[in-house]
Amino acid sequence: MAIYKRGKTYWFTFIFEGRRVQRSTKQHDRKAAITIESGYRTALANELVGIISPTKDLRTVGELLDCLQTDFEQNGRLSPQNKSLLKQARKDFGSKIATDLTTEDIEKYIKRRKSEGAANATANRILEALRRSYKLAKLKPPDMVFLSEKGNARKGFFSEAEFQLLHAHLPADLQDFCRFSYLVGWRRNEVRSLRWSDVEGSTIRLRDENAKNRESRCIVLTGELKHILERRKADRLVNGVLTGFVFHRHGEPIGEFKKSWTTASVKAGLGAMTCPKCGESAQEGQKTRCLKCKRQRTYTGKLFHDFRRTAARNLIRAGVGEVTAMRILGHKTRSMFDRYNITSEKDLADAMERLEKFHHAEGERVVSIAK
Repeated sequence: MAIYKRGKTYWFTFIFEGRRVQRSTKQHDRKAAITIESGYRTALANELVGIISPTKDLRTVGELLDCLQTDFEQNGRLSPQNKSLLKQARKDFGSKIATDLTTEDIEKYIKRRKSEGAANATANRILEALRRSYKLAKLKPPDMVFLSEKGNARKGFFSEAEFQLLHAHLPADLQDFCRFSYLVGWRRNEVRSLRWSDVEGSTIRLRDENAKNRESRCIVLTGELKHILERRKADRLVNGVLTGFVFHRHGEPIGEFKKSWTTASVKAGLGAMTCPKCGESAQEGQKTRCLKCKRQRTYTGKLFHDFRRTAARNLIRAGVGEVTAMRILGHKTRSMFDRYNITSEKDLADAMERLEKFHHAEGERVVSIAK
């Protein structure tokens, strides 16, 4: 056996029954390449592939995931989240021969991820990516039992006071970006895609190719939204050139801002950096690694996506009809919209107060009739 590199990719070569077998593993990791070579050699020895019989499919899971990534790219679905899922799936299963992946392998994977503290939804998204890659390759996937995600739906939203606290700690180039999202509830990628060509008079239109559900929608610019667009116009000139993006950083579209968001949320008291093992929060000035557990602290707290729940909740409480609210937010189904229309304890208290006033008014009306 000989494992060697061509560029950044490992290849293997060996002699089998007097003939040279040479193949790319399409892997950058030597251990993964050795695993693939061993599987290929075993298959040849069992007269299942290659020189003796071409019936055995020797594609790796990594190759199937590559095809899935290409499919995502062609259909405009290669979001940062999907990129991350594919990267993790390659790390966990990439070197395995696809037809050799078993249900037992899947069960061991789930057990390991849960022991590492991964949420059920995280493991499920990886398994879903695997299943899609097998379907695209027209291969039968191993049996997969998806974990329960009951009660997994987030219920976070911002009050006006909480948003103002966050807003004060955000970088200047994110303040209007977040304020716009807080008001209309559009997704992060939808807001970052907006260009001045999408603004027509007092209307701003989200193009169908930039909407997650591929259906365009629009809003009328009034009140605070109008003020936001006026500020963006004043900030449009960058180094003597007019930028085409409504929201930008130095003329370029808003990119990743996870670190800025985390910093602002922690300073505003709306989030914390906690150890995933012991749950201890970092104090001001402390490093992000937990000294006791030697684990990297992770962020817990308010999320950018909470703006969608906030907007759904505020639209309904402002008296906007549900159908109109769904169109603004881009929800196709009532069940999904209901997940975002969060009810707080204050809402329940307000409802009971209104009910009490109703009963009181009814009681007075009955007394007046009796007189």
